[in-house]
Amino acid sequence: MIERKPLRILVALLVVIFILCIPAFLFSSNLRWAVNSVGLYEYGFNKYEISEATGISDEDLRVAARQLIHYFNSKEEPIQTTVLTPQGDELFNQREVDHLKDVKGLIRLYYHVQVVALGYIAAFVVGGFIWQRKRFLSLLLRGVVGGSILTVALLVVIGLAALVNFDWIFLWFHRLFFTSDTWVFNPATDYLIMMFPAGFFYDAALFIAGANVAEALVIGGIGGYFMLRRRARG
Repeated sequence: MIERKPLRILVALLVVIFILCIPAFLFSSNLRWAVNSVGLYEYGFNKYEISEATGISDEDLRVAARQLIHYFNSKEEPIQTTVLTPQGDELFNQREVDHLKDVKGLIRLYYHVQVVALGYIAAFVVGGFIWQRKRFLSLLLRGVVGGSILTVALLVVIGLAALVNFDWIFLWFHRLFFTSDTWVFNPATDYLIMMFPAGFFYDAALFIAGANVAEALVIGGIGGYFMLRRRARG
């Protein structure tokens, strides 16, 4: 039993961080999947008829998607693409290249969030069982349920806001995370925005949110089941 007040405060703080790490880990993991999913890119290309809009063949669009994924996961700068525009020019102009560098930096940040969150979760679980053995299980289950509830609650709030005005959220996301104006494109001439229109990001956000909710419900359901089972046993 934890008796001293400073120790109780420390444990409460560690539990709160653990709860916060659950949505951070789920979101960053699903974002990582989305960034590296060629299938998601192809889904958007097909749904929004990107080949017809850009004049670039479906095969070249797939090549461009793979090269984007490679770029986001590499240290190379600037992005190198073998796909050309129908006019024979480089696929991305300098403004688009600069923006992709900013996007890459943001993606790498989320990669770090995933690693840190997973590391803390693992350390919390291992350290807790070493410290309190079986008594730690109740605390762990409450933390898992709390993190799952927080994940769903955050996504409900964000989802409702997106339904009301997704364009506004999309705009302020760029203003918050990108200090320069490299993300301002001409949809008639800039191929990056033609390949990835706002609808593509809306769909990707739905996929990520859906995966987060499903995973949180599964994790929270398992944690809640064992928590209720322990209470029933007294």
